[in-house]
Formats: sequence, structure tokens, C-alpha cells
Amino acid sequence: MSKNNKVEQHTKQEFIFQKKNYMFMFIGLACIAIGFILMSGGGSDDPNVFNPEIYNFRRIRLAPTLVLIGLGIEIYAILLNPHKKKD
Repeated sequence: MSKNNKVEQHTKQEFIFQKKNYMFMFIGLACIAIGFILMSGGGSDDPNVFNPEIYNFRRIRLAPTLVLIGLGIEIYAILLNPHKKKD
């Protein structure tokens, strides 16, 4: 085969994710990080003393909800198709 018979194929390589995907991924990671930060703390320095602050609204309801919302945003960011054309 000669070089003249060879068909040149120009393929444009693209990343799977675009800027929009990464933006949603960073938002999701931020929500997850804030949720884990809100869950931290509430312990006692003395192991013989019980601190009821460990069961407050922030640690039981708010922080896990933020983590789950962040995970939902991450799933959305992965499944988002930035090449979809609007009709």
C-alpha cells in the first residue's frame, strides 16, 4: 500500500465532560464537604461526661441532608450531556 491510498482520518479528541459537568461536580463536592464539616464536633474532652449537643438538629438532620443533596448533584453532573441540542 502506498501513502496515496491511505485514507487520512482526522478525529477531534474531546473530553467526556465539559465545563458545565465540572461546574456541577465542584458544587456537589462543596455540598458534601460542608455536610461533613457540619457533622464534626460535639464531642466531650472528658470521656465520663455526656454532651447532648451530639444529637442536635445540625448533626442529625441538616448535615446528612446536605451530603445526600451533594451526592445527587454529583450523579446529575455525571449524567448531564452538554452536547444535547435544544429543539
